Amino acid sequence: MVFSSIPFLFYFLPLFIPFYFLMQTTAARNAVLLVFSLFFYAWGEPWFVLVMLGSIVGNWRAALIIERTPAERRVWVTGLAIAGNLLVLIVFKYADFALINLNHVLAEFGTSVPVPAIELPLGISFFTFHSISYLVDIHRGNSKAARSLANVALYISMFPQLVAGPIVRYKKIARQIDRRRTTFGRVSAGARIFVIGLAQKVLIADQVARIADAAFDQVAKPALIEAWLGLSAYAVQIYFDFAGYSNMAIGFAVAFGFSFPRNFRLPYTSRSITEFWRRWHMSLSTWFRDYLYIPLGGNRGSAFATYRNLATIFILCGLWHGASWNFVIWGAYHGALLVIERAGLGAWLKTWPDKLAWAYALLAAMLGWVWFRAIDLPHALNMFKGLAGLHGVGALDTRMHLALYPATVSALAVGAALALLPRSNGTRPRQGAFFVFLRNSKAMDFAFVSLLIGFSVLAVSSGTYSPFLYFRF
Repeated sequence: MVFSSIPFLFYFLPLFIPFYFLMQTTAARNAVLLVFSLFFYAWGEPWFVLVMLGSIVGNWRAALIIERTPAERRVWVTGLAIAGNLLVLIVFKYADFALINLNHVLAEFGTSVPVPAIELPLGISFFTFHSISYLVDIHRGNSKAARSLANVALYISMFPQLVAGPIVRYKKIARQIDRRRTTFGRVSAGARIFVIGLAQKVLIADQVARIADAAFDQVAKPALIEAWLGLSAYAVQIYFDFAGYSNMAIGFAVAFGFSFPRNFRLPYTSRSITEFWRRWHMSLSTWFRDYLYIPLGGNRGSAFATYRNLATIFILCGLWHGASWNFVIWGAYHGALLVIERAGLGAWLKTWPDKLAWAYALLAAMLGWVWFRAIDLPHALNMFKGLAGLHGVGALDTRMHLALYPATVSALAVGAALALLPRSNGTRPRQGAFFVFLRNSKAMDFAFVSLLIGFSVLAVSSGTYSPFLYFRF
């Protein structure tokens, strides 16, 4: 089940909301949220809910054991618990990938091993990282182990962040699970954030996806214009798809009395790739920083050690996104850029004019998306040839013409404008008179949100199933 679907919007939410808000105690609301979260996950994948439940029970017990283990032995207990989580992730997500690559080697000897074709449980990377951060925080003494199994179950399975983040630390919401305030103001603010996220997904990301799909999947040899149109569309698509989901999750959290971390902060306005990763999927980048980069030594050692740590982190980040060499290359590409910037390019970029530094960062990020979107290495290389004009320059394929109708072109223009809106103080976009008026006028704000709801519901009702891009991770 996805947020931008008829079952969720017209059946799940209308059933869940009255059940949740009619409960008078936090414990009762937690019970309702837990039951509906398990149903949300089981929708379409009923057997995989057992994998998640096994993870919940195992990590609940492991955290209690870690907390009472003497300090001199705690690292071994924690390491064993983390290894258990990683083993589950490796079996479901990487076993097939490893065996396929092993067969390439074995083919030289005329033999092979069977590949089981294991189906990937939805959101396993996210709930595994939630579990690992929980265990490590208990180990470090940054959080107390939950005595209640229900609290751990709610933390890991809460449906807003269950299958595509943002990655939430247990220590940040532990108190909110037991005690939280739900007010009309919070519900109203949360609903507004949800609606904006829904509009980002169905009115922008889903529309421009048609252009990206045409360039990447339907046109055999995209010409220069087709390739850049497709890549631009994909850059807009993945941003508004994932930022839209994050906003919907954050909106639900606000309405329910929780505080989820912000996941995006205008990443396409960055002036370096280092800055890009401080603004893109922020909950993941800070997770890697706190639970892997710093334990590896971070930047406390030699320059070589720092570069090695950066490269390691981003290769693992690529693998986290998917069991494919394309993702490994994408991670290595970003790791290499970060190393180069740290080695001197970053200081040089600060001397460049803002627009030139911004153009570099935007181009570097967009070229990286080719590896992220392409199916395999030949597919990516074919797209790079198109971007270089090696397949021709201006003639558009019929399938690209069919993708370029008014709704998709308008969505691309609006999405690009919103994504590239210049910043006034390094964090917030500049706002013209219209946006200031909209923000300060309750009537206009209500009308604007109502329009977004109407158009979004129409888009969902008339469209086809469109999963979030990050659901496969």
